[in-house]
Amino acid sequence: MIERMHLAIIREVERQGSLTAAAEKLFLTQSALSHSIKKLEQQLGTDIWLREGRSLRLTQAGQYMLAVANRLLPQLSLAEERLRQFAQGERGTLRIGMECHPCYQWLLKVVSPYLADWPDVDVDVKQKFQFGGIGALFGYEIDMLVTPDPLYKPGLVFQPVFDYEQVLVVNDKHPLAKLAYVLPEQLSNETLITYPVEIDRLDIYNQFLQPAGISPQVHKPIETTDIMLQMVASGRGVAALPRWLVQEYQSRFAVTPVQLGKQGIAKQIYLGIRETESQIDYVQAFIQLAQAGLNDD
Repeated sequence: MIERMHLAIIREVERQGSLTAAAEKLFLTQSALSHSIKKLEQQLGTDIWLREGRSLRLTQAGQYMLAVANRLLPQLSLAEERLRQFAQGERGTLRIGMECHPCYQWLLKVVSPYLADWPDVDVDVKQKFQFGGIGALFGYEIDMLVTPDPLYKPGLVFQPVFDYEQVLVVNDKHPLAKLAYVLPEQLSNETLITYPVEIDRLDIYNQFLQPAGISPQVHKPIETTDIMLQMVASGRGVAALPRWLVQEYQSRFAVTPVQLGKQGIAKQIYLGIRETESQIDYVQAFIQLAQAGLNDD
């Protein structure tokens, strides 16, 4: 009874805001679109939309259909693409989403040997640092999520692939550079530079400063690692980054990593995938390469 076109119409009307625009997007006439939905409403015995002047509002049944459309249509599109690749003798494309800024630097070290090992698999990296990575996995927008903060949900599997330490980064001449570790109160008069991420997702806040009731004097978000480290090197503030990343940049910038607290802050990078695809050979190969790679450095 419910056809793919019905779902596509409901999703497109919601996206475009009108029947006319949705019809153009779907290469249909407006009358054909309206007739299709009217026939579905008759079969279902309930309305999909309610008219409010010139606008349409989804009913409860319509909202449910929209949720189904958003969930199923990406899966169907992916299935068609996979089958096309099989028919042409291709492996496919591994679409990787990023949920942290420095993870991209790490990922590059894995992608290069992976592409050499798997010449019939393409890799597409989506750097949407503040997007809903879990939703993208469930919605089949990506095939793998790179994150330091896994959110375990039924149907998803997260594999730890790389251990690292989150450290404070200071100018070589900063008084804190000589210490074995820093305490939260020592940052109360500092300008703290971070990536533009919500504070509750920043480790230096939720694992170091906030438990001690401390805030930095100034919090300054900066998008790129290079600019962040240039600011630190010029004495414009301090930052929090993975130790391995700081060590890679030390030949270019006069900066020093310092342990955060007596115990330090231990972190891991995880790769998240859908459980139903956990046995795909080229997906498993990427995870295994990631686990064997930088941890051996």
